[in-house]
Amino acid sequence: ILQVCRNQFTMKVLAISFLFYHTCTAFVQIKAPVAFSTKTQLFGWGPEPIWDEATVVDVSPASSNSVSLTLDVGEEKVSSYVVPGQYCQVKIAGDNDAQPSFLAIASAPEEGSWQFLVKQTDNNGWLTGANVGTKFDVSQILGEGFKMKENFDGFKYDFPTQRVLMFAAGSGIAPIRAAIESNQMLTSGRSARLYYGCRNLEEMAYKEKFVEWESKGVEVVPVFSQPSSANAPGRTGYVQTALEEDGVPTPRNCGALLCGMKGMAESVTDLLKKSGMFEGRVLTNF
Repeated sequence: ILQVCRNQFTMKVLAISFLFYHTCTAFVQIKAPVAFSTKTQLFGWGPEPIWDEATVVDVSPASSNSVSLTLDVGEEKVSSYVVPGQYCQVKIAGDNDAQPSFLAIASAPEEGSWQFLVKQTDNNGWLTGANVGTKFDVSQILGEGFKMKENFDGFKYDFPTQRVLMFAAGSGIAPIRAAIESNQMLTSGRSARLYYGCRNLEEMAYKEKFVEWESKGVEVVPVFSQPSSANAPGRTGYVQTALEEDGVPTPRNCGALLCGMKGMAESVTDLLKKSGMFEGRVLTNF
């Protein structure tokens, strides 16, 4: 009897070991191709890029830590950008091994050029240090952008959206600027409020455009986490805390655009949904 029990126990151990081995093997087989893919496609952001050469036609400081870069991408590529919030990949021209940057287009589709806001980092000097005439490889347009026509207009959720709340942190203002300056957001008397967060006023890009944006019907609320002056215009803290203080007026008739760091986007989205805003009207561009 003892020998039988030992044999049964041994068989169970072997069976468990067999299952564990094959389960782990299956896990590795599934994950490995993702982790070690050699394709340029990263993090599931769009299809394999199709590269065309573009030329820098303007470069200038946008803030103390960012650069405004305008590229001539050609008429065909320009016309493919139709929705604010769309983006592309940019890399060193002719270098197949170069790591590309994913950049949201900061200019409105109607402008006829592709302008970008690029935050300066330790490893993107090839981009932020470019001169007029520098050549880059640029991919096709990627992403669906802020799908405002589908989700803000008409009666998909309730009445058409009457007010848009926008939230941006740092260089996340780029696609928000495109939306503000396009003819797709402020339609039918719609109003808007922008919560724009940076560490300080010096790092805030496009501040020279605030008066123009307010003339279009956008109330601008600057938010500084580390203001360099006690007299800095705006609020102190973070975008999500400013929203929490203000609340959401008539949430069922509001929509939202978000672009920025993950923590901000998640906190703001949670606050908007809890307020009663339709989840389908909380739009991101990625």
